[in-house]
Amino acid sequence: MGTWISTWPTGPGDADLPALLCLPPAGAGCQQFRAWTPALAGVAQIYGVQLPGRENRWREPMPETFDEAVEAIAAELRPIVGAGRRLVVFGHSFGGLLGYEVARRVTPAALVVSACRAPGHWDGAGRGIVDASADDDELDKLFDTAGMDPAYLDEDTRALMVEMLRKDAQLSLSYTHAPGGRIPLPVHAWGADGDETVTAQDLAGWAAVTTAGFHVHRVTGGHHAVLRRPEPVLEHLAGLLREDVAGPARTA
Repeated sequence: MGTWISTWPTGPGDADLPALLCLPPAGAGCQQFRAWTPALAGVAQIYGVQLPGRENRWREPMPETFDEAVEAIAAELRPIVGAGRRLVVFGHSFGGLLGYEVARRVTPAALVVSACRAPGHWDGAGRGIVDASADDDELDKLFDTAGMDPAYLDEDTRALMVEMLRKDAQLSLSYTHAPGGRIPLPVHAWGADGDETVTAQDLAGWAAVTTAGFHVHRVTGGHHAVLRRPEPVLEHLAGLLREDVAGPARTA
């Protein structure tokens, strides 16, 4: 079995730096976060969460439940951030929900989520495609939510992606939010004004999960605006990792 957490060290001193744990959206792998390493060189070592069924783990079976995935991630993360190493968790879309549950088990310095409904607003990702009878319009919509253009996928690749998205959708549907037990760390929620999937109300719901401060950051664009133009969130993350005031992002 492969590991749940990948990393891309830039030098021997990385283990002495704070850790940034990044969780990708449904249907995606964590290799995309490797591109963030130059921007955070000397600030943090980046770790990416890799669910089975994609990239270097594509032959491995998915976990049976959401909680099983979270427990596996947390177990692998604990020795990485042992001995007081500073940790910030970042999750995009479905990755934000995973990041929240990981943060409940391995308390980071801060949780940053983007394009993600609050746990109390969560109703699953891609509910309409779990059934194999989903039509092309529903599948194309989910491809867009996952940040992919179906027009550029050949038939075989499309079939593989549909299968992976269905598995992630099924995993998300096994999540049940248990109200109460707020986390004692600040939560920063990033959203885009053109996101048709996650509303301002969905983001505002994150205030209910923390006792240590809640901040909303807005950008222009659609559901994947933060990942497609990551400079503002990277500056914000660098501030959190350094324990500075959190970057220049607009806060409401």
